[in-house]
Amino acid sequence: MFSKRIAVLAAFSTILSTGAFAADVVSPEAIPVFSWTGAYVGLNVGVGAGKVTHELPIFGPVSSIGSSSNGFIGGVQVGYNYQIDQFVVGAEADFQGSSLKGETDFIFQPVKLGTKLDWYGTVRARAGVLATDRLLVYATGGLAYGHTKTYIETPGGSASFSKSKAGWTVGAGVEYAVTDHVSLRTEYAYTDLGKARVFEQGGLGFDRKVNFHSVKFGINYKF
Repeated sequence: MFSKRIAVLAAFSTILSTGAFAADVVSPEAIPVFSWTGAYVGLNVGVGAGKVTHELPIFGPVSSIGSSSNGFIGGVQVGYNYQIDQFVVGAEADFQGSSLKGETDFIFQPVKLGTKLDWYGTVRARAGVLATDRLLVYATGGLAYGHTKTYIETPGGSASFSKSKAGWTVGAGVEYAVTDHVSLRTEYAYTDLGKARVFEQGGLGFDRKVNFHSVKFGINYKF
């Protein structure tokens, strides 16, 4: 009988000590997974290059004079991302200052004709896939709008014509989340502001076309 009591006490003691040990064991904390969901704001800077075309009623009904354009761009962006498993969708709006300019010098006359893009903005959808939890590869596209100034300089004087016009843009980029709040990105885009009539008199019209490629480098802060 005495030996049975000892065996029971020993078993009970073992159960108590095992429970106490289990209580002392701390479960490891789960490592948080980064999420792209949320609003963000950012800055960007880059370069642009493209073509400016002027349609003038000089030699016949319409004559096109094209010139290459290039310059710097830079501005701000604001947007919102929503992550669904390995996919990220969202919307973004940006506004850019620009020095993009295309200019033509006439060979036989001291006349200069050009168009400068003063500023432009876009409102776009974004959709991408995660290469890793912090590396996003995306495509983007939507509405573009901008303000241009077309000018003519001659020995007898100069004139300029300003015009705002809507168009479209499409592009792609990569973005990497350096921290939970800061990400860096590179983005390519093609933007077409279409054709706009900048001057008309006596039945004669003066049109301009603007389209360009851009590469921008940006930084975002996610809230």
